[in-house]
This record gives sequence, C-alpha cells and structure tokens, in this order.
Amino acid sequence: MSDLPPSPAPPRLTVFARGSYAEALRIGEILRKETVGGALLVAAAVAALIWANSPASESYFALRDFTIGYEPWHLDLSLGAWAADGLLAVFFFLVGLELKREFVAGDLRQLSKSVVPVAAAVGGVAVPALIYAAVNVADAETLRGWAIPTATDIAFAVAVLALIGSHLPSALRIFLLTLAVVDDLLAITIIAVFYTSELHPLPLLLALLPLGLYTFLVQKYRRFFGTHGLAAWVILLPLGAATWALVHASGIHATVAGVLLGFAVPVIRSRASGGPEAGPGLAEIFEHRFRPISAGVAVPVFAFFSAGVAIGGLQGLGAALTDPVAVGIILALVLGKPAGILGTTWLITKATRARLDGSFKWIDVFGLSILAGIGFTVSLLVAELSFGQGTVHDDHAKVGILAASLLAALLASAVLRIRNTHYRRAEEEERIDSDHDGIPDVYQQGHPAG
Repeated sequence: MSDLPPSPAPPRLTVFARGSYAEALRIGEILRKETVGGALLVAAAVAALIWANSPASESYFALRDFTIGYEPWHLDLSLGAWAADGLLAVFFFLVGLELKREFVAGDLRQLSKSVVPVAAAVGGVAVPALIYAAVNVADAETLRGWAIPTATDIAFAVAVLALIGSHLPSALRIFLLTLAVVDDLLAITIIAVFYTSELHPLPLLLALLPLGLYTFLVQKYRRFFGTHGLAAWVILLPLGAATWALVHASGIHATVAGVLLGFAVPVIRSRASGGPEAGPGLAEIFEHRFRPISAGVAVPVFAFFSAGVAIGGLQGLGAALTDPVAVGIILALVLGKPAGILGTTWLITKATRARLDGSFKWIDVFGLSILAGIGFTVSLLVAELSFGQGTVHDDHAKVGILAASLLAALLASAVLRIRNTHYRRAEEEERIDSDHDGIPDVYQQGHPAG
C-alpha cells in the first residue's frame, strides 16, 4: 500500500460565482443605462396605448401606417416598419457587440462561467415555446407565434430590477444581462431561420461586399482613421446602411444585419495599435456611443409604434385574453420562462455536482427567473412577423405580451423585495476596502494586492 496522501478532490464548480471587479463595474454601468432606457420604453408603450384607445385613435394608426421611402430598393415602408426593421437594427447591433465582448474579453470567455447562463437561456427559450405550442397545437395559423414568448426584454426587466432589487448581488445581475443577451441572439436566429418567407439570394450575396469591407476597416480602424472619428463615420455608416438595405431586400429580417455588424467589431486592441493597456477596444467605444441611441431613441420609438393596440373596452380585453394566442403567451412567459431557466440551472448543478454561490439562495434565482418573463421588444417584433401588423391575432398577441410582462414584474417584485434588505447589508460589506488600494476586499480573497 502506498503511504502517499490521497490527492485532493478537484474544486467544485460554483454557479453564479463572483466575477472580476472590472466586469462588475462594466456590467453596473450597462445596467444603469438600461434602467433609463427601460423607463423610456415603458413611458412610450403607455403613451401608445392611451393614444390608440383615445377618441383620437385614428390619428395614431394613421401616423404608424404613414409610408415613406424608396420603392425600387424595397424601402417603401411605413413608420412602424421603419421602427421595427431599421431602429431595432441599432438595438441588435449592441446585442452583437455585447455578446462578442462577453465571450472574447468578459468573464464568460471561461467555459465554467458561461455554461450556466447559456444553458439557462436555451431552457428559457425552449420551454416557453413548447408551452405556447401545446396551447395552440390545434390551429396552424396561431401556432406560427410559437417564438413570441422566447425573449427577455433586458431594458424593461432592468428597470423593474432597479425599483425592487437594486442591491442584488452583481453575479445575479450579470446573469440576468447575459441571459437576456443570449436569448436575444437565439430569438434573432429564430427570426432569420423561421420567419424568412421568401429568400432572394442575389441581394444576400451582394450584402457580403459592404459587410466584408466594413469588417476590414473596423479591424484596421486606427491604422486608417486614427483619431479622426468623423472620417470613420462618413465611411463606416454608409457601409453599415448598405449592408442593412441588402439584407432587408434579401427577405431576411434586416435586424440580422445589426448583429452581423456588431460581431465584426474588434473587442481587444492589438499590440500593433498600442496594446490593450493603451485604451479601450473599438467594441467598447462603439458601445458607449450607440447605447444611448438604442436605449433613448431606437427601442422607445419602436415600442411606441408597436405597443399601440385598440383594446375595445372590457369586452375587447376579455376577447383578447381568452384567445389561445394570448393564453399561450401568458402561460409561456409567466410559467415557462422561470421553469426553463430555473430548471436548467438546477439540472446543471446536479449533473456537474456544482454548488450555488454561498452569497444567495435558490429563491433568488427563482425571483430572477420570474423577472426574465418580461418579454416586450423582441416579443412584439415576432408577433408582427408571425401574424402581420394590425391583424386580430397580432393585437391579441400584444395584449398577451403586455399582460404577461406586467404579471411577471409583479410576481418578481413580490419575491425579490423580501430579499432586498439582506442584499443592502451585504453590499455595504462588499464596499469595505481595508488596504485602501481601490479594490474592495471581496474581489481579492485568495489574491492579495501585489
């Protein structure tokens, strides 16, 4: 028998473990901006609902359906379509930037940290889709809306989170942001694959030309443009617009172009351009410039043109809420989202023998999973793609989306408010910096300064 001591057991995977301090600061800044955007989003949706159900409702729909554009380029669109196809491309451009940053330079570049939110996002997409399909399986027409309840609206969810749980651990807030970004990517993939009714290959192939040139220029941004930002915008913006227009003409939803353009932007500065220590990468610069446009203009304007639905009083509301479309959406978002997210996370911990981070409990993950049931921006977009803007099923889907989002927000508030006092106290302890090096002690456990 050997006298050697037994080898130590490998460390167990910790789910929702604390990330780096730099990542926590970055995510905190994003969430603050999204909180403002969420408030504007809610205000725009409420304004649209009031106007669409007022005596002046005809003027709202006339404005939404007002057509402007250039027909030969397939761009003779209504204002509502411009908001859905054009302004949301800015939102998905940021989705592409954020995803690439997370997996190239963020904490999620490590498989041990990315597997849980990515798997949870997949569960949070699959289970709601199955629930909606089960409710509408008997009607092929309404079954087309199976993807409506798949996405989480990060701006809306973060706005609610700021009101009810601003002291949640940073790891949970990072999880919510990552979850929403990943399922937005899944949603846009679903849109590209399942909601492309007619594909025109030639414009799609032509789109590779401006996209390829754009990619080359942003990869060599500092070599070609240096600090001359105006010259870059004069060249890059037309290339981005050309890519968007050609993708739109191909029959694929034009917001896909936004994701592709975001993926093309480099995240880490090369040493040839000054090294990572010389300043932020281009993705971070673009994010700072475009996020206010997305959160402050693009998404609220889309919500204004998309959320306006004539309910028709209590009788109309009752008819909408009993439609299988709305029933399927409400059940999928309110029950399916938390079941998919929480269930997948629990299964991963059992399959990998991982443990939950000791700073919080499963009830917190449950509350966050309910909050992820707030589906708005992408859900409204998919509803229009599924049934056509202004149709009965589209209107009922919007009522279902609004009702489910409100219900999810209220239920999440009931769960997370109970824990808010505990987290406020924990956050005060996290700020302790005993060695006065500018980094809280909790981020240096096991890694002393120097």
